[in-house]
Amino acid sequence: MNKRHITSLISQNFGKFASKEFPKWFQKIVNNSYVQLMGLDMSDFHSPCTYKSLNALFTRRLREDRKFSLDGSDFISPCDSFISECGIMKDDYALQIKGMEYKCDDFIGSEFTQEEKNVIHDGTFLNFYLSPKDYHRYHIPTNLKVLKAVHIPGKFYPVNMPSLRKRLNLFIENERVVIHCETSSGKKFFMILVSALNVGVMQVSFEKLIQTNAVASTPKSYEFKDLYLNKGDDFGCFEMGSTIIVIAQKGMLELTVSAGEDVKYAQTIAKLI
Repeated sequence: MNKRHITSLISQNFGKFASKEFPKWFQKIVNNSYVQLMGLDMSDFHSPCTYKSLNALFTRRLREDRKFSLDGSDFISPCDSFISECGIMKDDYALQIKGMEYKCDDFIGSEFTQEEKNVIHDGTFLNFYLSPKDYHRYHIPTNLKVLKAVHIPGKFYPVNMPSLRKRLNLFIENERVVIHCETSSGKKFFMILVSALNVGVMQVSFEKLIQTNAVASTPKSYEFKDLYLNKGDDFGCFEMGSTIIVIAQKGMLELTVSAGEDVKYAQTIAKLI
């Protein structure tokens, strides 16, 4: 039996606490305390006391879906987040944070062919950091076809700004789900969900067999033939804050946002070229 990394055990135990439904009076205290401590903006959501567990509060859904551009060339943010870095890759290197590069071929993993990886070299990348105060669900940024999803087990290091500055290759070490996508015009891109400390689960609604923070020790690939998803579709959530990274092939995206900006799900952040 493989020995699990301490970050995995911490995250799993926190997940057990967060999933527990306490008596209503105590759950109200837990939820309200979390909202106040983290500074959650609940204006788009139900009252904190209506959620039966802390995890239900983490994974809360919008009361009403947000409106987004129906223009096919508009690429929207998949989540509420802070853009920690974005820009143009140098060959297959992207920025974890300013001054710290990581190799995208290693990040995407061994379950993809070199040909599939080469397509995104010199392409565009965006790093979306979801803090514990953010809305934790993620959505489809443009009409697309899902080609393949790969679950890569790993560690659960924090992905906040201090951690990004001091731990090289943090994204490559952490557990992740790599989703290979194709736009309506045939352009390819990857959407990668990256775990973090206290993220017990990364849900992927279109493939229930993907079980993160479990006992898996090797990557597992899931391929799809006719899986089409529409812009704005909810396809899962983090059970607490983490990171989503989009890596698009060269000439696919023209960014309309910059590093250091806060963005909201449904906001147009790029144009499809």
